[in-house]
Amino acid sequence: MSKRPGDDREEAALKAGGRPEAMDIDDTAADKEMGEFEDEFEDEFESEDEIIEAGVDGRPDAEREAEEKESMNVDKGTFIVGRHKLEEGQILAPDPTTYEMLHNISTPWPCLSFDIVRDHLGADRKVYPATMYTVAGTQAEGSRARENEIMVMKLSGLGKMERDEDSDDEDGEDDEDADPILESKSIPINSTTNRIRAWQAPEDSGVTSSTIPSTLTAAMTESSDVFIHDVTPHLTSFDSPGTVVTPLQNQPTYTVRAHRNEGYAIDWSRTSEPRLLTGDNDGLIYLTSHTNGTFSTDTKAFRGHTGSVEELQWSPSESSVFASSSSDGTVRVWDIRSKGRKPAITIQASATDVNVMSWSRQTTHLLASGADDGVWAVWDLRQWKGGQKPTPLASFDYHKEQITSLEWHPTDDSIMAVAAGDSTVTLWDLAVELDDEESKDTGGVGDVPPQLLFVHYHNEVREVHWHPQIVGSLVATGEQFSAFKTISV
Repeated sequence: MSKRPGDDREEAALKAGGRPEAMDIDDTAADKEMGEFEDEFEDEFESEDEIIEAGVDGRPDAEREAEEKESMNVDKGTFIVGRHKLEEGQILAPDPTTYEMLHNISTPWPCLSFDIVRDHLGADRKVYPATMYTVAGTQAEGSRARENEIMVMKLSGLGKMERDEDSDDEDGEDDEDADPILESKSIPINSTTNRIRAWQAPEDSGVTSSTIPSTLTAAMTESSDVFIHDVTPHLTSFDSPGTVVTPLQNQPTYTVRAHRNEGYAIDWSRTSEPRLLTGDNDGLIYLTSHTNGTFSTDTKAFRGHTGSVEELQWSPSESSVFASSSSDGTVRVWDIRSKGRKPAITIQASATDVNVMSWSRQTTHLLASGADDGVWAVWDLRQWKGGQKPTPLASFDYHKEQITSLEWHPTDDSIMAVAAGDSTVTLWDLAVELDDEESKDTGGVGDVPPQLLFVHYHNEVREVHWHPQIVGSLVATGEQFSAFKTISV
């Protein structure tokens, strides 16, 4: 990131944009306009190529050179996002040369949570323009809570950053003149969505049962209800012209009403029959299962936490095991087959709230956690034994505000994306290790860890997710959405 003096334009918030094109919005009668991609830079870089030759402005060379020297000393220090404060009148601008793709998306209301929906366009995609499907829940202001909705979105025409060398694209793909397009379908709900997650049948499950929808969403709301929707018709309508989503298809398939208080913890199983875990601010966890075409919620809760349940994660390798984190600072591991509904393992992971977790799908004994004090850590579950306090494999105290989201790279168990309350998304490479000699050469950048690959500024960021099919790309939500890919990952 670089910092530059602000101009006289009035800006509601910093936009970390990457010269996106103006959006074409699909404005159907059934769906209101949802937002637009914003051009962050316009023509602000055009003047940077000007070269002033000595003496052409009529001033003595000594006077001109002294002024240039003073201007060069303005940014002598390294500006570290999240550590250093901007001076009055300054804003941050991303360095476009560090991004392969960067687009911003504004919506009528901010979204606290979203999820990426896997599509049928192929795996390991690297070509442009890119297409993504997502689901999100809005956070409308209190007096306008009835405007809240679940948004099912298709983002297409996501082009690369324009560079001279792009004219000889090694992929041989024509990504010129690609206009980003946002299409959306709205599912009205009357409450803020605290957390939303999508379920899809595992790719290798062979599930074709007509009793199981191909894509479900679960939205845990401020009202304490958890709404399960079948969004299959909404997704289908994007690619089937003339398809209309009916009001009946906007109704919940099932509503979990077991919670007496709102919550933020929710996770779908990755099994062929969908199972949903939901945790609330009372410290209770409930299991909802799908059997013979219908959902049902167990009346007996999993109990053990003395604070709110902040995060839930199913094990990627054991279908009956899940982990939970809490404001009581603990991470607990459970087995749904336990009749007592008590945790099998409990560790004290932090002295503050453990807000988020991510369980590696590549190396399933690795679990990452992020806490309210800005520290995030990686744990080896094989070291979690009763009565012993484990030591994390790695721990990073880089962020100085709460960790709001973190997620392992879908195919590389050394790469991690982390979002924090300092309005940054950071990318990390845990495989980086420096010897003593190399460490001596890293001075001058404060206490930045060598494992830190990249810092992306995103105002009020809440969640970040890797796209599982578009190599190295991420989507983050906060004050707005950002879809981006860096050249470093």
